[in-house]
Amino acid sequence: MNIGVDIDGVLTNFERMLIDYGTKMSVDENWPIELDLSQYDEEKAFNWTGEQAEKFWNTYLVKYIKETAPREFAPEIIKKLQQEGNKIYLITARNDYGMPKEYIGKMQQLTRKWLKKHHIKYERLIFAQDKEKLQQCFNNNIDVMIEDSPNNIQYMSEKIKVIKFDCKYNKNVNNENVITAYSWYHIYQIIKEMKGE
Repeated sequence: MNIGVDIDGVLTNFERMLIDYGTKMSVDENWPIELDLSQYDEEKAFNWTGEQAEKFWNTYLVKYIKETAPREFAPEIIKKLQQEGNKIYLITARNDYGMPKEYIGKMQQLTRKWLKKHHIKYERLIFAQDKEKLQQCFNNNIDVMIEDSPNNIQYMSEKIKVIKFDCKYNKNVNNENVITAYSWYHIYQIIKEMKGE
């Protein structure tokens, strides 16, 4: 089986990072904390301006990319899936938005370094804007995509099966092609069931 895997929010706990560092930034900058966890976009989630969001990413994006830990059991399950003959395609929308000037152009390098550090192996690492992800799934014969972004789940699930990694911001995205997972072991079980094992 060819499995597409998003990075932020699937391999990492993006939701937790946004809450922890977003509230820290708000306190440090004396911004009011107005948190709406049903929102995926940080500007809407924190009621920030574009300038505030840019300051947030300039301050914390590199730290997040270098230092965040993978979700519990993610490397273990990816290895297990590969040992059972599945191929892992990492399909991420990571780009230079919000990167401090000295890191512009280094997102792909930093991402590869993080994956190596955490022993996450893959068939291919694909950098694609959100709207290009579905085409990348077609190009790589992806059987199922594991995703957290509500917009991506919505439009991708019109054409392919999507395992939705459950987060507060994607609770309301459901249709017949969306299967909700609550952990990496749950993802493993869903994939085994999809393969009829």
